[in-house]
Amino acid sequence: MGIFSSVVALMAAVALGLTTGALLAEGAVLVPFWRSLPAENFLSWYRLHAVLLQKFFGPLEVAAAILTAVAAALSRIRADRRSLILVMATLFAVAVLAVFPIYFQRVNASFAAGTIATDQVAEELRRWSRWHWFRTIMAMAGFVFSLAALIGRGL
Repeated sequence: MGIFSSVVALMAAVALGLTTGALLAEGAVLVPFWRSLPAENFLSWYRLHAVLLQKFFGPLEVAAAILTAVAAALSRIRADRRSLILVMATLFAVAVLAVFPIYFQRVNASFAAGTIATDQVAEELRRWSRWHWFRTIMAMAGFVFSLAALIGRGL
């Protein structure tokens, strides 16, 4: 890997690591907090903070996917043996993004607008948590692949 390719791969790994850490914190701290609240209180809290959550997670996840894709492309151009590992990291980073329109966009909007029935909030938060942990595992996998590329070993 050339110096520029290595720097981009390092930046991708850092972005994937930050994304993974942020998703872990959300799942381990915010989700249990949300689930502990009465439905009305959760919806009120979410309405106040939805934009902040999106402004934090959105750019972080997009940056991770873009940086990883660029690192993979640079690696492929150089015919580096680690390019397949970076492609795998990219696929996981993109999958993390893809889950948003598949599930989170609609549900988050219903939380923010308060259009979900309060008697359905607890069940939807259980479902939200399962989707979230699925997404977090994908982010972790992408991070592991990016680290494997940095240290030059296949999995």
